[in-house]
Amino acid sequence: QVQLVESGGGLVQPGGSLRLSCEASRGLYRINTMAWYRQAPGKQRESVAVITNGGSTVYADSVKGRFTISRDNAENTVYLQMNSLKPEDTAVYYCNANLLSPTFGDLEVWGQGTLVTVSS
Repeated sequence: QVQLVESGGGLVQPGGSLRLSCEASRGLYRINTMAWYRQAPGKQRESVAVITNGGSTVYADSVKGRFTISRDNAENTVYLQMNSLKPEDTAVYYCNANLLSPTFGDLEVWGQGTLVTVSS
């Protein structure tokens, strides 16, 4: 069973930085796109950033210029560097991966979420 394990959340002051990491467990599959989503209290989950296995990226308008998504394909890991954090960035951040399994075909997997709180 494929698992995504996130780390790096926490409490940070406005203007500060955090780096989230998400590692996929090893297995007989190919990882296609990886992404970060977030869900603030009382709001729907939204896409923050997406990266393809070729390195192409897409960002939500609200984080452009502040957040950077990257991945290490050898380590099955995706990162989200978050700079100039704002209180409105407070949310649970979820890692997402789209995989191709020789047994099960296309799969979408989610991490358990990591809380980011931006507050003074």
